[in-house]
Formats: sequence, C-alpha cells, structure tokens
Amino acid sequence: MRILISGASVAGPVLAYWLIRHGFSVTVVERAPAPRKTGGHAVDLFRPAMDISEKMGVLERIEARVTGTSRLTLCPEGERRPARVDLAKLFGATSDRHAEIMRDDLSEIYYEAACDDVEYLFGDSITAISPDGEVLFENAAPRRFDLIVGADGLHSNVRRLIFGDESRFSASTGAYLAVVSLPGTAGVDGELRIHVGVGRTAGMYRARHLDDARALFLFRTERELDFHHHDVSRQKDLLRNAFQGVDAEVAGWLDALDHTPAFYFDSITQLQMDSWSRGRVTLVGDAGYCPGPAVGGSTTLAVVGAYVLAGELARSGGDPERAFPAYERAMAPHVRGSREVAMSAAKTLIPTSRLGVRGLVNATRLLSVLPAGAARTFLRLTSKTASVYNSMTVDDYPPPPGPSI
Repeated sequence: MRILISGASVAGPVLAYWLIRHGFSVTVVERAPAPRKTGGHAVDLFRPAMDISEKMGVLERIEARVTGTSRLTLCPEGERRPARVDLAKLFGATSDRHAEIMRDDLSEIYYEAACDDVEYLFGDSITAISPDGEVLFENAAPRRFDLIVGADGLHSNVRRLIFGDESRFSASTGAYLAVVSLPGTAGVDGELRIHVGVGRTAGMYRARHLDDARALFLFRTERELDFHHHDVSRQKDLLRNAFQGVDAEVAGWLDALDHTPAFYFDSITQLQMDSWSRGRVTLVGDAGYCPGPAVGGSTTLAVVGAYVLAGELARSGGDPERAFPAYERAMAPHVRGSREVAMSAAKTLIPTSRLGVRGLVNATRLLSVLPAGAARTFLRLTSKTASVYNSMTVDDYPPPPGPSI
C-alpha cells in the first residue's frame, strides 16, 4: 500500500517512520527545498511524546539537543525588581518526563530516523487530489496513492484542497506570535528573560548549541489584524506597533528586525474540526487539530497523533474506513483537552489586566521560594497544560517482528 504524506516538519517524519515499520510504502512531499536547519523556535515534548521518541530510538539524540534553559527571569513592565525561578524545579514539578528542544532540531532528528527508507520529494507541493487517489504536483509527474495524509501544519494545503478554506475551521484567540533571530551575544547561557505587560509579552533565550539567540513576542489586539502570510514587511510593522514604548531591552530585540536572518509571524489560531478525515485523505498534527501555536503543546499532540494514525492503519490492514474513525476516536479526548488548556494558557502568558500581570509575577516569586514538594503541589493545581499532556494514554501498536530500520 502506497501512502503520501504532505509535510516534513514533525508529524510527517514521525508518521513516515511508523508507517515504514508497519510495512507500508511511504512518500513525503515537502514544499521547502531541503530539511530545515535554522533552529526554529523552542518546543516542548511531554511524557507521551518522549515515550514514543524512545520507541523510535531517538531519545538520546533529543536529550543531547535540549536548549539547556535552566532559569527564568520575569520582568514586569513598569517595575524594577524582576522575579526569578529555577526552570529545572518548575519542569520537574509539572512533568515526570520533559524536554525543550528547537523545533527544527527535532524535525531533523525525526527525519533522519527513517529517511533512508522513505521517498522524500523536496521543493514540491500538491496541487490536486482526486477521489481515486491521483495526486497532481507543482513539479513532479502525477502519481496515484492509496492514502494521502496532510501533515502540513496550521495553514495546510491538503486541508484546503479537501475540506475548503481555513476560515471555516479556525478560531482566533485574539493573540499573535512572532519569533526573531538575534545575534548570539544577545543571549545569556541558560537564561530565559521575559518582559510582561498588559496584552503583550516578550522573551529571549539562546539554545546552548546555537550561535544565535531567539526573541519570542506574544501580544493580543482588540481587532483582528489584516496581513498576508507572505507580507513580511507588513508583519514587522505590526510587531513594532504592538510593542511601542517597551523596555529598552525589548526595543533592542526589535532593532534586529531590519537584518534578522529568520523571522516568523502569525496569529495564534485554533482549529476546530469535528472530523479530519474524508475518503482516502486524513490530517495529522496542526493540519487537523492545532490547539494554538506556542500555547497548546501542539508538538506533543502531533507526535502522539502520528503514532496513533500509523498504528490504527496497521491494525486495519490499511483500510481507511476502519482506521480513520478509530484514529479520530482515539485522538478526540486529547484534542479537546488541548483546545481547553490552550485558551487558558494564552490568557496566562499574555495577561489582559494589571491584576493578571501581578498574579503571574507573584506566582513566579512564590515558586522561587517554595520547597520542591510544595512547588510540585502548587503547579499541579495551577498548571493545566502539563497535566493534560502528561495524562494522555496511548495504545501500544507494536510493529511486526523484524530488523529495525
């Protein structure tokens, strides 16, 4: 059985790995000309994704590439005294298995896990999918596949072709996200510095193995912003406007906009689809159930979804009429939980009032002085994201016996 996957970021390579292990023939098409190696931004892997990564034999590589961020300095706008907390203490209290890693590093690790056994078509994209599985590409000749999977992110091309315009399924949180690459001298090893005010948050960190640093900007607006995903100049202007009058340090991060080698800007949008399968096509990860970039733990959800989809296809012998509904039933509670915590996390990370800013700062200061046991109790009561993802249960889908790829 031949399966086509669109997208080679996280869900796509994980799905390809497990499909190959279960005996399927896999092709992955990716719009980018080559695997991305710019570092991306930091993402979290919680226990279920760590467990799946261990089964893939890549856990040691992931742990070797963690960002190494060990302490948080939180600076409230208009105040001189920052709050500080040990991040190892925080993560240890919320998750029994966790890793923070740059997204493109993670993508590279997953890609290399099975790239010798998977056909990759880089620099190409799907333009049409027929009901009988014939696929048209921008560059490659038409081909026929038994199944097609969209693993191509929030702005999924496959979803648009099969289900219609994104606006039918997207729900804006009213917030926006930007990531800017800074010179490595801007960062301090092991430190995440965050400036937080009403309606806006800016942070900066440097992964220990990268030459550059990353600035992360989160902000909300009363009205939806008008911009095109490819209009970078407009996006940079919107970001500057949102952070007018900020602390001098944050203003310095924004100065890098004129010459940054890497820039990302998008709304923090949540997908709300009742079903993400149709005929011989299904979606996985952000393409089908993005809870919201930067606020919803979508990377863990993508890894889990890819593993479950491959497993259900194996159980059904590749029959989509059985596999796709089983996949959606297995993922539905995880998707619902991630949507709920994402909305809550967005309000916490981007406070809507001075009271919200004060609450975030006071919680950080409290964590810095609590003993480990008390901190663990406090965080388990207040941190919904980690508890939702760590409590996910996933069936075991053992591949047939044989040599590992």
